[in-house]
Amino acid sequence: MHQIIAIAAGGAVGAVLRFLVSNGVYRVLGRDFPYGTLAVNVLGSLLMGFLFIIFIERELGMAEWRSAILIGLLGAFTTFSTFSMETIALLEAGDVSRAMLNVIISVLLCLTATWVGLSLGRQL
Repeated sequence: MHQIIAIAAGGAVGAVLRFLVSNGVYRVLGRDFPYGTLAVNVLGSLLMGFLFIIFIERELGMAEWRSAILIGLLGAFTTFSTFSMETIALLEAGDVSRAMLNVIISVLLCLTATWVGLSLGRQL
């Protein structure tokens, strides 16, 4: 039961952080491209890779902390469903090139960020 509460608490924090980071990015870069969603997904991927090494491979931290951060916080922070909706919206608006750019950039940057996070975690 403690683990469920930890995941819920982490999810609440992650959702608020997603809102704050995404809107901050949109204020700076504008809304003509899903920059905010891209930013939280790349940052979340980097943190997932890094913290996976710390919490799982190195077995640091209690199970509740691992669950709160990896499942709750980062699960709520990253926004794959938002990414999907924004990509479909671009397609429906007839902006196929931006939709495909969003898919390619998001997948490549998030995979790269996860790899960088794993690499950084392994260097500690």
